[in-house]
Amino acid sequence: MAKSSKQGKSVTERSGGKLLADALVAQGATHVFAVPGESYLDLLDGLYSVRNRIELITCRFEAGAVHMAEAHGKLTGKPGVAIVTRGPGACHASIGVHVAMQDSTPLILLVGQIPVIETDRETFQEVDYRKMFAPLAKWVTQIDDADRIPEIMAHAFDVAVSGRPGPVVVAISEEMQKDLVSVPDIGPADVLPAHPAPDAIPRMMELLAKAERPLAIIGGSRWTEEGRNAIRDFVVANDIPTAVSFRRQGLFDGTSKHFAGDLGVGADGKLVAAAKEADLILAFGTRMGEPVSQGYTLLDMAGATPLVQVYPDQAEIGRVYRPALGITSDLNAFALALKGEKVKKPKWGAWRKQVRAAREEQAEAPNYEGKINLAKALQALEKELPKDAIFATDAGNFATWPTRFMHVKEGQDFLGPTNGAMGYGVPAAIGAAISFPDRQVICFVGDGGFMMTGQEIATAFHHGVAPIILVFNNSMYGTIRMYQERVYPERVSGTLLTNPDFSLFIQAFGGHGELVETTEELVPAYKRAVASGKPAIIEIRTNPEQVTNRATISDLRAQGAGAKK
Repeated sequence: MAKSSKQGKSVTERSGGKLLADALVAQGATHVFAVPGESYLDLLDGLYSVRNRIELITCRFEAGAVHMAEAHGKLTGKPGVAIVTRGPGACHASIGVHVAMQDSTPLILLVGQIPVIETDRETFQEVDYRKMFAPLAKWVTQIDDADRIPEIMAHAFDVAVSGRPGPVVVAISEEMQKDLVSVPDIGPADVLPAHPAPDAIPRMMELLAKAERPLAIIGGSRWTEEGRNAIRDFVVANDIPTAVSFRRQGLFDGTSKHFAGDLGVGADGKLVAAAKEADLILAFGTRMGEPVSQGYTLLDMAGATPLVQVYPDQAEIGRVYRPALGITSDLNAFALALKGEKVKKPKWGAWRKQVRAAREEQAEAPNYEGKINLAKALQALEKELPKDAIFATDAGNFATWPTRFMHVKEGQDFLGPTNGAMGYGVPAAIGAAISFPDRQVICFVGDGGFMMTGQEIATAFHHGVAPIILVFNNSMYGTIRMYQERVYPERVSGTLLTNPDFSLFIQAFGGHGELVETTEELVPAYKRAVASGKPAIIEIRTNPEQVTNRATISDLRAQGAGAKK
């Protein structure tokens, strides 16, 4: 039955579940990643009615669903959407919310909720989500009145992308989804991005003109292709060596003569030294958090090294380091405003070459012992990847190998959890493949991380996408073992693992599996995986002794023993 709204428009009476689905359509959502639950059956039914507008992705674990949605948000710049059920479902999903918060990724998480009438009785699966998610999300709310669905959902999407992007959690009470109401849909607001203040760029250029050893660091989220190209043109025109912040390799061409490397966990010592030697840091989009600042040791917090920090949220500027100049601006608007800006006579040509030479030196493959030289194998693989490939990495020591020895080129994308969440890689790769089915996705994951969320490969089969997953198997939690050997050498406790045959694991699903044990086997295995057209796992048996790309277990034990003398 059609009724007139307060605005005078004729609207059809809809259930809360249908209204929620229509609200997602109104906000431009194209994919929803979900694990179904009885707490949102009416929303599921609403999604059925808009199945030609929104693709519903059925996942196997709530953490995996949110990781997929987060990957979608990273790649598109638009909020990824996940839906989970109450209680255990929400608890499983919380790790993905933490990823989105620390990675500044726009995300909407809808959580089915108990009936309002049962609140505070500790009813089945009851959780107060405002309290639970308060430190993990930008905003947490609950919809108990179906009339407010369009208003609250529109605001949730606005919050997710405004300022510093991040996650919004919306609990949806069970009986509200059944209520019939007549309210109009609300679409996205046409909001112009924040531009830099009139004197911001002239003041930055004055600081740059006085420098002798500048270093740019690019980070953050929601960069567009146009914005990335503009910031590239600026640093190239001004001959500035440019690093990326932790796991943001997709923001700058790794093959450029201006690329200095990544400042994060496992950063090259020479790049860290160069950052400390720099007399001007241009922080474009990075918060200068703990991984980038090398545990807050990179700069003097009082501002001894001039820092220009550009960020869309003023509250993050100077949060740790006092900047010489803080610029509050949308990152893409700032980059485009730099067009034509150039120092007349840069004085740092030799400095740029020095920093670049250090990057090239660290990317050279050492002669590692054992049957497989992972550095050489990965560099051979790099030559075979498509120009628009999407990299997805999990967290762990293995992740420093592709970061150090491979290069993400212009046109390629890179996904990685800056909060260090194990179990991210496989779901993120699947989310990327679903979001961009015409692009090849290659995932890097350790044996520990794969066994946390590797079952999500079932989602790839269910939805017809074929990521290629490289499982680096050294039968241990490598990162923790590294720290353990440094502090307690030869006292191995809790870090050894027993694993399945990963190549057979994927074959049980009907996918393509390979086992690689030598340097020369990786590229042919990759080519066969691509040719199969199926989801694929290439298990790489690595040398457990080579626990990092810079040290063996014997090295760490010797260092630990020496430190105790």
